[in-house]
Amino acid sequence: MSKQIIATDKAPAAIGTYSQAVRAGNTVYLSGQIGLDPTSMEMVDGFEAQTQRVFTNLKAVAEAAGGSLADTVKLNIYLTDLSNFAKVNEIMATFFEQPYPARAAVGVKELPKGALVEADAVLVID
Repeated sequence: MSKQIIATDKAPAAIGTYSQAVRAGNTVYLSGQIGLDPTSMEMVDGFEAQTQRVFTNLKAVAEAAGGSLADTVKLNIYLTDLSNFAKVNEIMATFFEQPYPARAAVGVKELPKGALVEADAVLVID
């Protein structure tokens, strides 16, 4: 099975030794996205804005892979403050419809660039 590197300028460029996403067969592995604006490469302000940006960035990468967020089978969310869990659910509901993907939400000490939230995903595209 070959792998295909996925990249789009509609999401932040990788800032390390990784790709925005890799497709292997009909499975696409999306790297973690934080609240960076893809044009300025600056972090947006505030938890809600960062969370919106995270999902917008994931959506852009999913579309570049030929899919959509509806193809997500697994989502991992990393939070520096677990008291924001309910807000993540509220914002996530504007990007996903039932049936929702499997998901983990993990509290972490810190994230790159001082981000408050990060998410990565696995898609299956038919």
